Amino acid sequence: MQYGMLIDYQLCTGCRSCEVSCRKEHDLPLNEWGIQVQTIGPAKLGGNWEFDYVPVPSRLCNLCAERKEEGKKAACELHCLANVIEILPAEELSARMLELGHGKVTCFLP
Repeated sequence: MQYGMLIDYQLCTGCRSCEVSCRKEHDLPLNEWGIQVQTIGPAKLGGNWEFDYVPVPSRLCNLCAERKEEGKKAACELHCLANVIEILPAEELSARMLELGHGKVTCFLP
């Protein structure tokens, strides 16, 4: 079964716990990352100020396939303090995005 990562960045606080847990889980050096929180803004869009934190997976992300095989959550999903990361079967991603009902949601397929 193929899985994907749903990221609801409307609620991301930029705590970077996903980065830390991924780095620790995969023993990544400081110059590499499996997921990294990007800061977007502040920017004035349509008369309103916007400022977002967006967790962005890299090509090194395999959604913690070995953890999934053991029935565990991916390290980033487990440690996300705002619960903005969900690993779901790929066929469920679009329905979950619609269920959230806002535009600050994205997905990643490795």
